[in-house]
Amino acid sequence: MNQSFLAFAVLLSPLVFVITAVTSWFQNGIHPSLVKKVATASTVVSILIAALSGFFVANYGTLESPLIGIDQLGLSVRLDALSILMLTMIALIGFIVVRFSMNYLDGDAHHGAFIGRLAATIASVQLLVLSGNLALLFVSWVLTSMSLHRLLVFYKDRPGAIIAARKKYIVARIGDACLLAAFTLLYIQFDTGNLEVIFQAIQANLASGSSMPGLEAVAILLVLATLLKSAQFPTHGWLVEVMETPTPVSALLHAGLLNAGPFLIVRMAFVMEASTYAPLILISVGGFTALFASVVFLTQTSVKTALGYSSVAHMGFSLMTCGLGLYPAAMLHLVAHSFYKAHAFLSSGSVIEVIRASKVTSSTRIGSPFRIALGILLALGLYAAFALAWGIDPQKELALLALGAVIVMGLSRLFTSAIDSNGNLKLMSQASLLAVLVTAAFFTLESGSHFLLSSQIPELAMPNFMEIILISMLLLAFGLTVFLQIIAPNLSAKPSYQAMAIHLKNGLYANAIFDRMVRALYSHKYENKSVLTAELSEQNNLRVYSPEKQPA
Repeated sequence: MNQSFLAFAVLLSPLVFVITAVTSWFQNGIHPSLVKKVATASTVVSILIAALSGFFVANYGTLESPLIGIDQLGLSVRLDALSILMLTMIALIGFIVVRFSMNYLDGDAHHGAFIGRLAATIASVQLLVLSGNLALLFVSWVLTSMSLHRLLVFYKDRPGAIIAARKKYIVARIGDACLLAAFTLLYIQFDTGNLEVIFQAIQANLASGSSMPGLEAVAILLVLATLLKSAQFPTHGWLVEVMETPTPVSALLHAGLLNAGPFLIVRMAFVMEASTYAPLILISVGGFTALFASVVFLTQTSVKTALGYSSVAHMGFSLMTCGLGLYPAAMLHLVAHSFYKAHAFLSSGSVIEVIRASKVTSSTRIGSPFRIALGILLALGLYAAFALAWGIDPQKELALLALGAVIVMGLSRLFTSAIDSNGNLKLMSQASLLAVLVTAAFFTLESGSHFLLSSQIPELAMPNFMEIILISMLLLAFGLTVFLQIIAPNLSAKPSYQAMAIHLKNGLYANAIFDRMVRALYSHKYENKSVLTAELSEQNNLRVYSPEKQPA
């Protein structure tokens, strides 16, 4: 079978979702039976195409379609391990979200329009991960943002949703400009938009030791576009405010669209490899965002707001991992986070009901320094044992060990919670088993991810001096934060601790600055003023036309 035909055939997946969106134009209201049938068929077709595409890539390797365009820019599909991984994930999440939307908005006056917008968004994301040319990659990048915007403003009478969508729109357009500038520079330097040709040229230059100074600016622009796309500090505020949209939108946004940022970095991994400063930006901004959002997450009382900060933290962690050059680990984290977050949002309502109906009990912490130290040592010992068993080389794979150190911190939190408590042997056994499973899963799945993506990413390199310094600073910050969390039971009664918790609950007010920049606060003022004016007008009308006020 013609390999070019196979590459083009995969476009049937986004095409069926486009057909769903077009169908919704003619049945956009309540009870859209035809739209539901077409949308269900689209999700099934998408899963089948993803499975077949994976089979062909496994047998033939990377597949590319011929270019439809001019001057080496246009429509071109690229099928490789990375695109198949993302396409399969999107197909499965799309199936779940669309099926959920069938019942969730049943009876809504614009049910058909919502399913159509949802289908258009899924089609845009699939086109993004299948792009084999700079032109198509940029167009689909913009389409994902525009289609998401139409979902965010689905309920136009909700001021909170409008303000959050406006903030997202501004951030997205700045990111689009950065990406357009990066792709323009790439096209000028290589005189082609074909990704494979660009990657091979970069690899050849790196192998020969030739410098490519123009790629530094490209990599930095790519990083800026990524940081803006994935809601990194300090432009993260819109993500935790888009809670007035329907729940399926939140699930698709957090489980799919946010991943466009890390995906772009992994797709352009060879460009990042040729850069010196772009990885440093990813490590510093991504690492800080992960730490900041994780701490703020612990202070939230709203389930969806907490999930929003969780997504910000996970995106930061994925980008930090990309900055370390651990692209397989970043993709592993991205896929795991996507399915977890889709489930978390779609089940958020039922989880609340379960918690309300159940009696939650927890063991009491003792606060023993000896037991805390023992828990940390157990975590270190477990991780060291697995690292030795997997043959991790500290010199060649220092970045992987650094990433694993973050896992050690999580395990130490798990161990100390079990040891430093009045729990019994059963609790300790459960903690130990869970810690072993988490560590084994990390090393096993990371190895599997590396095996799948090895042909699409550069080899892991030893971090340079600046990267080692940043890694050390981040590990120190993460370690200090985890330690404070471990001893939190002894600090919770202190006024300074409670005051800091209030500031953290408000995200250290970083979002307030952005609100002022986009005049979100003024929007609230004008909205309140218009409501007050309407109320006063109604009162005046009642006063004028009230029967008891009329002359005899």
